[in-house]
Amino acid sequence: MAVLIALEGIDGSGKGTQSAQLVEALRRQGQSVESLSFPRYEQTRFGAAIGEFLNGKFGQLDEVHPQLASLLFAGDRFESKDVILDAAEQHDFVVFDRYVASNVAHQAAKLDEPERSQLMQWIDRVEHDIYGLPRPDLTILLDLPATVAQRLIAEKAARSYTDKAADLQEADGEYLERVRQVYRTLAESNDRWRIVNCLSGDDVRSIEDIADELHAVAGQSLVASRP
Repeated sequence: MAVLIALEGIDGSGKGTQSAQLVEALRRQGQSVESLSFPRYEQTRFGAAIGEFLNGKFGQLDEVHPQLASLLFAGDRFESKDVILDAAEQHDFVVFDRYVASNVAHQAAKLDEPERSQLMQWIDRVEHDIYGLPRPDLTILLDLPATVAQRLIAEKAARSYTDKAADLQEADGEYLERVRQVYRTLAESNDRWRIVNCLSGDDVRSIEDIADELHAVAGQSLVASRP
């Protein structure tokens, strides 16, 4: 089985860019690497439905219960299970741009305790225990405040699933900050997580600077956990 690395973070934190950077760094080391990005808007039926959800077809964020919304994102990965397992069998590394933790953070952020913790556990059980998706060996959180992330979202190129400048989740700064806090809770309570700060003081670090730290963190963590 491949080493599974998941990159997580709120919208605008640079997951897609840094996933590509990590893949290239590992390949330069002679590793066989596959990358997968979720949601898979154009590859799965659930992915297409997620695009509709994020465009508001089923209502605003507070009009769709997060437990129901979580099934769309979990279904996207379940529909992709063969792709995930094949990649894990055929390569040394699989790098995920969003994985199960993204579903946990984004849906749990819509609730307060104790419902928040209950939903976090429920999603984890559905995706990993019931759907049988493999757990990542390492999850790296690209940590960025929502106010900065929204500025970077505004600079994004057009996406295939929406014709809007920002989807429902991206447009709500308060919601994104709540997602960030759930991510930090996950990262601080699990020894398979690491946090990479995307700011240096008040400034966003360069792509290369973040990529260097991310690559180092991945290497150090995996050497320690896989003798």
